[in-house]
Amino acid sequence: MTPKEVLALCREKDVKAVDFRFMDFPGLWQHTTIPVGKLTEDIFEDGLGFDGSSIRGWQAINESDMLIVPQADTAFIDPFCMLPTLVLICNIQDPITREDYSRDPRNVARKSVNYLRSTGIADKAFFGPEAEFFVFDDVRFDQNAHQGFYFLDSVEGEWNRGRDEGPNLGYKLRHKEGYFPVPPSDQMMDIRNEMMQTMIECGLDVECQHHEVATGGQCEIDLKFQEMVKMADQMLIYKYIVKNVAKKYGKTATFMPKPMFGDNGSGMHTHLSFWKDDTLMAGSGYAGLSETALYMIGGILRHAPALLAFTNPTTNSYKRLVPGYEAPVNLAYSQRNRSASCRIPMYSPSPKAKRIEFRCPDPSCNPYLAFAALTMAAIDGIQNKIDPGDPLDKDIYDLPPEEMAAVPKTPGSLEDALVALADDHDFLLKGDVFTQDVVDTWIAYKKKNESDAIRLRPHPYEFCMYYDI
Repeated sequence: MTPKEVLALCREKDVKAVDFRFMDFPGLWQHTTIPVGKLTEDIFEDGLGFDGSSIRGWQAINESDMLIVPQADTAFIDPFCMLPTLVLICNIQDPITREDYSRDPRNVARKSVNYLRSTGIADKAFFGPEAEFFVFDDVRFDQNAHQGFYFLDSVEGEWNRGRDEGPNLGYKLRHKEGYFPVPPSDQMMDIRNEMMQTMIECGLDVECQHHEVATGGQCEIDLKFQEMVKMADQMLIYKYIVKNVAKKYGKTATFMPKPMFGDNGSGMHTHLSFWKDDTLMAGSGYAGLSETALYMIGGILRHAPALLAFTNPTTNSYKRLVPGYEAPVNLAYSQRNRSASCRIPMYSPSPKAKRIEFRCPDPSCNPYLAFAALTMAAIDGIQNKIDPGDPLDKDIYDLPPEEMAAVPKTPGSLEDALVALADDHDFLLKGDVFTQDVVDTWIAYKKKNESDAIRLRPHPYEFCMYYDI
C-alpha cells in the first residue's frame, strides 16, 4: 500500500487509532499509538519523535531523540484491540541526519538484502521459519535474594493424570508423544485453528498447524516462505497473534526454547534459498543441490558457532541444544539426518522447492538479526567457495566414538556463542550490514544482562545436589 491507500483503508474500516510498532535490540516488539486524525501522508516521510534512550540496547541519554518512520506496505488491522486500530511497522532514523539507525534490527535485515543484491549473487533471499511454542494454563516464577522457583501447568500435561479436575477425563499426552495425535488427546486444536485463522485475516500465508512432540501444549504453525524482511515482519505478527489468542482463552503462550525439563524444546527450523530470476539452489550435486547451495552450507557451518549468538540468543537456548531431544547439535549437513544442523528437505521433486534448512535457530531470536546473520554467512560461503565437507548420513547413534568426536558440535552455552562471535564476525561487517558497534553492543548486552545474570544466581537444583555437603 501507499500512504494514500493506508488513509483510505482507515476510512473504510472506521479506524480510530494507529499503532506504530518497531523492534528493540534484543527482540521484543515495542509500540506507540496516535489518534487516526493525526495520521497524515507527511508522517510517512517525516516520522514521529520518541525517546530512544528508553529502548533496550539503544541510545545514550544525551543522544536520545529518534524518529519512528511508518512503512505503508506493512499495514494491517489489529485483531485484538477493542477500539478499531491500524498497525504500521516502522523503521528508525536519526532525527538530525535522517540516516537509518544502525542498531535498528529491521535496518540490519534490509541492509543484508541490499548487500546480497550488490554482490550480484542473488536478487532475493527467501526464508521460511517453523516456529514452535508452548501454550500453558498457568505459569508462576520468581527469583530474589533468598528464593527462586518456576511452576508450569497444562491440562494436557502427563503430570496431571492423577489430578482431581472434577472430573479428570484422562487424555494426557505422554512425554515425547505429542506429535500429531487427534483430539481429545490434542486439546489445543481449537486454539491453534483460531490462531491460524487470525493470522490469515492479518495477511499471513499459513501452510499448516499441528501439535508438536512435547506434552504440555507444544504447538507449531508454519508460514509459507517470504522475502527476508517481510518474513521477519510476519514473525512478529505471528508471535503477537499466538500470545493474544492464548490470552483470550485464559491461557499463556511462550516462545522460550526449553521451558520444561525432560521433554522436547521449541525450535525454529529455518528454510533458506537464494534466487536470481530463478532458484540458485537446484543442481546435480548432493541431494540435488547446486554448487552455490553447497557453498552456502559451507559458510553456514563454518560460521555456525558465531551465528548461534543471534539465532539462539538466550541462556535457555542451550538447554534445548542437547542430545536426545531431536535437537540439531551436530554441525554437519544431511538430506535425512535430523540431528545435523543443516538438512536438505526432500519433500518435493521440484527444483524450485530446493532449499537449505538450518535447524539450530529457536523462536527466542530477533528474526531480523538472525535472518540477516544467516544471509551473510551464506554469502561468505559462496564468495570464498567454502566446502561443507562430507554429509552426515549415518545413524549418529551407531557411530564409533572416534568418528563421533570428529563431528563439530554447537556451542554449549550462550557465553560460548558470544566468544565465538567476538572471534568470528568479519563476515557480518561486509557491506556495513552489521556494524562493529552492533556486534560489540550485542555481545556486551547479552553477557551483562543474560549470561552473567544467570551465572551469578544460585539455581534451585543446586540445593538438591549440594545443600547437605
